[in-house]
Amino acid sequence: MSSDQNAFRGPIDSSRVPRYAGPATFARLPRLDEVGTADVAVVGVPFDSGVSYRPGARFGGNAIREASRLLRPYNPAQDASPFALAQVADAGDIAANPFNINEAVETVEAAADELLGTGARMMTLGGDHTIALPLLRSVAKKHGPVALLHFDAHLDTWDTYFGAEYTHGTPFRRAVEEGILDTEALSHVGTRGPLYGKQDLTDDEKMGFGIVTSADVYRRGADEVADQLRQRIGNRPLYISIDIDCLDPAHAPGTGTPEAGGMTSRELLEILRGLSSCNLVSADVVEVAPAYDHAEITAVAASHTAYELTTIMSRQIAAGRAAK
Repeated sequence: MSSDQNAFRGPIDSSRVPRYAGPATFARLPRLDEVGTADVAVVGVPFDSGVSYRPGARFGGNAIREASRLLRPYNPAQDASPFALAQVADAGDIAANPFNINEAVETVEAAADELLGTGARMMTLGGDHTIALPLLRSVAKKHGPVALLHFDAHLDTWDTYFGAEYTHGTPFRRAVEEGILDTEALSHVGTRGPLYGKQDLTDDEKMGFGIVTSADVYRRGADEVADQLRQRIGNRPLYISIDIDCLDPAHAPGTGTPEAGGMTSRELLEILRGLSSCNLVSADVVEVAPAYDHAEITAVAASHTAYELTTIMSRQIAAGRAAK
């Protein structure tokens, strides 16, 4: 793709084609097969066989795409036009076996390897949080162990569920065990709610995770939290994984394991904007379950979250090109 930003193909012109018309790609962007290559590939993973409570996140990616129809090309919060700074395209879905979790994990990893191998960064729309493990495996092949910011109501560092190692509650324990995370730069953000026991926190700390609870965000504010996270991350390659249940059910009712007392969508977006200087190599937004949503509240929050993450990546890609 040319470094001339005018060469990048952006969203359909909504002054000519109504937003509600046509297929729902993310932010009405072109499909990957229409542009050939992309700097940022938005890809869905319609898989939720790893959930422990409500199912339905397999439909989350398309719900986010539908809710993203109202996104516009200029992001005033970051003073950037992300789709003019880099080629962003919708890469469709990774079709994973819903009846075999181990095979699904392998499929997602292989597909992520292929996309990252083109030079793209990935903005993944889940799906349940099981998919974070194969995505991290793939990113670590390219960048080495990565820093992780994990936005979630839950730790997702438990060992097994019903003897299963791969579930939506275990991906980050597996990732630590496999050595694909930089254990000097791991943080949970937005955690809250009851646990199985205090040992959950002890085990989590031993793995290297710092915790910023939703109450911490409320008391300290988004700017202070973002500053703390930036200092912990430094200039390491960063992966951000966002379970939409980091938001309070008032802001994200459409999710599988809701917990009271969560962050607002405003707090989440402001923290992400405060991370714009970090080296974001890929990201995911998961656990949107539209069957429990109403008025697209959850899907709209998720679409704006993915938009902010995409903007960060596009700005960094453009800055990297300008520096050459």
